[in-house]
Amino acid sequence: QVQLVESGGGLVQAGGSLRLSCAASGSIFSIDNMNWYRQAPGKQRELVAGITSGGSRYYADPVKGRFTISRDNAKNMVYLQMNSLKAEDTAVYYCNGASGLTRVYWGQGTQVTVSS
Repeated sequence: QVQLVESGGGLVQAGGSLRLSCAASGSIFSIDNMNWYRQAPGKQRELVAGITSGGSRYYADPVKGRFTISRDNAKNMVYLQMNSLKAEDTAVYYCNGASGLTRVYWGQGTQVTVSS
């Protein structure tokens, strides 16, 4: 069982940057996909960015060119660098790890608030 703990959220002005970190209690080496999701008030949780074990990256259209996802398997860490933040990026951000349908892990979330 892998536990995920996010950190790095906070309050930032529009145009600013934040770096989210996700620390895993166990090895993420064998986890196929590490992802960041977010959920804004009154909205469904949405996939923001993902990275495979091979290093392929996915970004949702609203964050392309502004966010960068990375993973460090040796340190069991996943990061989300967020630049040029907008008010609409305000949400709780969740770290997720998934290998197929049976191995799915979630963190508790970290709040990101962008003031305009």
